[in-house]
Amino acid sequence: MDFKLSEDQKISTLKENVKHFIAVLSGKGGVGKTTVSVNLSTALAESGYNVGILDLDIHGPDIVRMLGGNAIPGVDEDERIVPAQILPNLKALSISMLVEEGKPIIWRGPLKHSAIKQFLGDTNWGQLDFMIFDLPPGTGDEALSLLQTLGNIDGIIVVTTPQRVALDDVRRAIAFVHSMNQKVLGIVENMSYMKCKDEIVYPFGKGGADKLAEEYNIPVLGRIPMDPKALELLDEGKPITLYYRGSEIEKSFRELAENVAKNVEK
Repeated sequence: MDFKLSEDQKISTLKENVKHFIAVLSGKGGVGKTTVSVNLSTALAESGYNVGILDLDIHGPDIVRMLGGNAIPGVDEDERIVPAQILPNLKALSISMLVEEGKPIIWRGPLKHSAIKQFLGDTNWGQLDFMIFDLPPGTGDEALSLLQTLGNIDGIIVVTTPQRVALDDVRRAIAFVHSMNQKVLGIVENMSYMKCKDEIVYPFGKGGADKLAEEYNIPVLGRIPMDPKALELLDEGKPITLYYRGSEIEKSFRELAENVAKNVEK
């Protein structure tokens, strides 16, 4: 007898196998959301956790490029997708692994919803401590589909930069999270400062994340500095936490991972 699980049963099984679900969101593009998702994932994995990262930025998938560009998923004996193995305890999956390189994804809401359900329910993620979702900027179909499919998750990290326009967009993102009855795990302020010899400068201003944290009674989980070398590494597909050890920015991502783990496990 050919027994197949229903969609609800598949999602229920996923929830049993994954301890913590965390989404990474930004109110606008260009604030480094994917950089945060990728380096949070690698930092958690290097801390000993089993981690999966799922790229849900369907129209602009970038995690494969940032992770080296050579990751290839597989298929198991039950014809389920097997995510690409990036590190011994880090798996990744992105639509860009499954389509021809450079080919645009021209999908409306229902197709995106179907793909997201397949990435969740028809994928063999195995046992994970953390599943990180890299969402597209804003509050569109992908975020809605994820949260409607999974229900309550452990929390959503909102990434911003210090500029006022970015902070205004964060307020809208936080309002969206609350409207979905989800928890904002905290704020990450990217491009927060720059270290020049022994001096710290704030090219885009200072205190924006703290103001939001106070306004919404949520923590600042991390402040990520600017570093030109880090940008070069990311363009080369080399995660900062793996290839820039001892740097200020590497330390900031490790602190972020530590804060995230503490917040969801307390």
